Amino acid sequence: MSEALQERLVGIIRATPELMAAFRAARALDLPDWWIVSGALYGAVWNALTGRPALHGVKDIDLFYFDPDTSWAAEDRVIRRAAPFFAPAPPVEIRNQARVPLWYRDRFGHACPDYASSREGIDHFASRTHCVGMRLRPDDGFDIYAPYGLEDVFAMRVVPNPILPNRATHEAKATRQKACWPELTIEPWPEALQARHPASPLLTESRPGRPEAT
Repeated sequence: MSEALQERLVGIIRATPELMAAFRAARALDLPDWWIVSGALYGAVWNALTGRPALHGVKDIDLFYFDPDTSWAAEDRVIRRAAPFFAPAPPVEIRNQARVPLWYRDRFGHACPDYASSREGIDHFASRTHCVGMRLRPDDGFDIYAPYGLEDVFAMRVVPNPILPNRATHEAKATRQKACWPELTIEPWPEALQARHPASPLLTESRPGRPEAT
């Protein structure tokens, strides 16, 4: 992934006080394998590129973590414990990615694989453009996970991810996002499905000296 795009993303996030507050709160909460993902990140980029308010179109902040305890009660305890850490708006949605296969079929009409990490949850978003996660390290640098790169995010191009048969989800999200950001280019779902599995490694910022996320 382009180091320049990585630096631009970090700069946009650092310039958004609400997101930085959420990152600091998530770091203090210290959930296993935590990442803030998807809509709050690419939405902040699109707003910066188009001169809109930083949280225009951002419904919530999605926080992933991974805990092998897949009970509803364990996830509920985490959600309750986390509540005092975060501001009420935008709301923070917390989801244990180990639990996703338990409810995925009921919500989307087909199964997803068992995930072994939060990053595998990010890999399987319905649009490749949405596959991005960040976390704030103790040294205040950012780790970035973007298995399909950041080029489509900064090009304002929503590209389908046929790793799962999520055409309806891709199209529904693209329709909502096009209404918020008319500048977007929406690529159609491919008629001949050819899954492209993510291959990009975890990226680390270079420093001087329950539903699918949106």
